[in-house]
Amino acid sequence: MAATASRPPRLPRAIWALGIVSLLMDVSSELIHSLLPVFMVTTLGSSMLVVGLVEGAAEATALITKVFSGVLSDWLGRRKPLAVLGYGLGAASKPLFALATTSGLVLGARLADRVGKGIRGAPRDALVADIAPPAMRGAAFGLRQALDTVGAFLGPLLAIGLMLLWTNDFRAVFWVAVIPAVLSVAVLVFGVREPEPQATERRSNPISKANLRRLPPAYWAVVAIGAVFTLARCSEAFLVLRAQQGGLAIAWAPLVLIAMNVVYAACAYPFGRLADRVDRTRLLAGGLLVLVLADLLLAAADRGPLLWAGITLWGLHMAMTQGLLSAMVADSAPAALRGTAFGMFNLASGLALLAASAVAGWLWDARGPAVTFLASAVFSSLALAGLVLRRQHARAGA
Repeated sequence: MAATASRPPRLPRAIWALGIVSLLMDVSSELIHSLLPVFMVTTLGSSMLVVGLVEGAAEATALITKVFSGVLSDWLGRRKPLAVLGYGLGAASKPLFALATTSGLVLGARLADRVGKGIRGAPRDALVADIAPPAMRGAAFGLRQALDTVGAFLGPLLAIGLMLLWTNDFRAVFWVAVIPAVLSVAVLVFGVREPEPQATERRSNPISKANLRRLPPAYWAVVAIGAVFTLARCSEAFLVLRAQQGGLAIAWAPLVLIAMNVVYAACAYPFGRLADRVDRTRLLAGGLLVLVLADLLLAAADRGPLLWAGITLWGLHMAMTQGLLSAMVADSAPAALRGTAFGMFNLASGLALLAASAVAGWLWDARGPAVTFLASAVFSSLALAGLVLRRQHARAGA
């Protein structure tokens, strides 16, 4: 009896299932995305500015779409149907990459894929918050992020093997990505049961003035912090291109994302659990400091130990901050408005990502990769200074 009483609480099975759904879809997505920048530059003849605009527009589309799906999930009182729709659209978009012959078609495929991500993102995150016990939200988001990131390095690992096996046949590799995407939808449909909604909260307009006033100042502070964090870093596509510029063979280009995501996956859950126990502002500040160091190393080298150290620190920064920010959104928003809260949070982050990726692409073309990563280090340092000042102001007010 004593052993039972001392056993630590376990996360619900549905959290694990949602993590596996994310894992499978990320295997599919990253199998493509780890090769896509190189495919665009070497096969389609795209410029670095075009790569930056495609990446920024695609990711911003996903994050902005989350606003509408999050609001709709709150209004319906249901998260899972929208998540299924989003994952289904993501799966349906995968063949378009294999068929693309121009940058415009790649952009169309990326937008379709990211609209699917946008539709599923906020409802899925709200579903995680609905299912997880409040005292374990950091761990729940950390676990889902960790499993998601396992997929994010398994996908590039599979891409390397297939590129070597099929002699750099990009299109054949892209077709393989359809399989895990379909499996992801199946696990979501059959493996996740949504909690019953509260009848008193259903069919209320989430974006009415009265409901928006229910989102407290603490929530809007998290939104601002998330936007600044996103502005401080560019797309991971530039990490791949930095390594390729240093002589990394095309078939081995996905190794960059593998290295980054191994660190991300290994550290996301431990940092998620840590976020349930320590001062979160300090953890965020630590994540920004790690990003500054990563940017400086990537500015200094395009090969060798410094390059790989920068890529590793980039993954550590993601592990320290991404699940933590999601947990902060969930904790600061009312339960009936969680979908809307995640949507608004991702709208701000989406606009910041579009700006960050476009500026990174322009700087790369105009001034070179070293200046691109130095600029990111400057933005990260400013964000870190702002976070420290905010903490000091809060202490003075207390």
